[in-house]
Amino acid sequence: MRLAAEQAAAIKSGVVGAFGAEAWVWLFGSRVRDDLLGGDIDLYVELPAQTEHVFARTVQLNGSLQMALGEQRIDIVTHLAGSPLQPVHLAARAEGVPL
Repeated sequence: MRLAAEQAAAIKSGVVGAFGAEAWVWLFGSRVRDDLLGGDIDLYVELPAQTEHVFARTVQLNGSLQMALGEQRIDIVTHLAGSPLQPVHLAARAEGVPL
């Protein structure tokens, strides 16, 4: 995984700040492969079913991560527990690394 411990901690903290302690976050995409260079930070966030204002909270998370990690491309995919899984959700879960 190409993410420093401090970066992973900042991501987890940002997710808790935006969505609460019941949210789970995975890193997926190119950053989970040690044989690659560069790449954006792809995050999959599993949310409790009762989560409200998901879009606004996702924007808040992106902003807090930009401040904590420096300006860079961060893609955030969210899924509400209990709702249908899309192919991107399945792929993120299959290849992702829980933070």
